[in-house]
Amino acid sequence: MELLSVQGRGALFTICVFLIAVIIVHITKLALIGWRAYKKREPKKQEEKTEAQEPVYYLVEKKKKTSPQYKKPKKFKFQK
Repeated sequence: MELLSVQGRGALFTICVFLIAVIIVHITKLALIGWRAYKKREPKKQEEKTEAQEPVYYLVEKKKKTSPQYKKPKKFKFQK
């Protein structure tokens, strides 16, 4: 006794393959997100060291803008 025809089996196989592919893609995306978050996390030992240091301040001087100096424009003579 056959439960599905040949077309029914093909449709069922296609749906199963599609669902498996979708699940695999989502699992890999979630794994990449978790891996990147794990890489970005800093160890607690480094945070303690940075708190003990005094802040460093930098003096920044702004450059003065000079007005541009233009040359006299060239004159063109056109022949008639």
